[in-house]
Amino acid sequence: MTAPISGHVPPQAVAPPERRPFAASFRALISLAAVTGIVIDLCLTDSVLRLFSYFTIQSNVIVAVVLALSAWRAWQGRPPLPAWLTTGTVVFISITGLVYHVILANSASAFSMTDQPGLSGWHEVANQLLHTVTPLAAFANWLLLTRPGGLRLRHAGLWLLYPLAYLVFCLIRGAIMSPGSEARYPYPFVDVEQHGYAGVLGNAVVLGLCFYALALAFVGLDRIRPAPGPRKNRISSPGAGPLK
Repeated sequence: MTAPISGHVPPQAVAPPERRPFAASFRALISLAAVTGIVIDLCLTDSVLRLFSYFTIQSNVIVAVVLALSAWRAWQGRPPLPAWLTTGTVVFISITGLVYHVILANSASAFSMTDQPGLSGWHEVANQLLHTVTPLAAFANWLLLTRPGGLRLRHAGLWLLYPLAYLVFCLIRGAIMSPGSEARYPYPFVDVEQHGYAGVLGNAVVLGLCFYALALAFVGLDRIRPAPGPRKNRISSPGAGPLK
């Protein structure tokens, strides 16, 4: 007599986990680049609290954590992280890269920081890792190695909550610190001493609209970008017939 067959079939028996070693390795390298840049800055700074007040550092911490977790899930063949989380991470680090290259490192910008003393060799390495390597690599991973779908227009507004919270943090921190304190305001466009609250609010509105447009661009691009590869049909076996 044969044993009764259970009505529950484990998902692994129908569709075994599909490990993605290339995606896992690439994401691990992105996470490592972010961690390396942060560690270099930690070794060179005289104030850890001040260092972590920068949007650059915070967004790279998010990249390091999310990409490391995403790498582990890809290596194990587990389902990917939610699309709103992975895309939001890319939006944040894209803001970091764009603000740096378009505004802060641009001598023609009204908020340029190019007149500050030159960076040391290790500072420059960290600078490029955090502002150039991680934004470009994170975007490439999102565009080429993640599947489209799952994003809604409301997510664009959701992603703005972090930059908004960061603005509030900068203003409260600046109000608490003594006038003239070093890096009282981490970025010139939020410097109340120089622009006043009205000026900072105007800067925030302009940048906020730009960030919202960027977020909408990601939602739109997600709807037209191709999937990284064809899904395998798990219904038929490779030798069952023409259906694959």
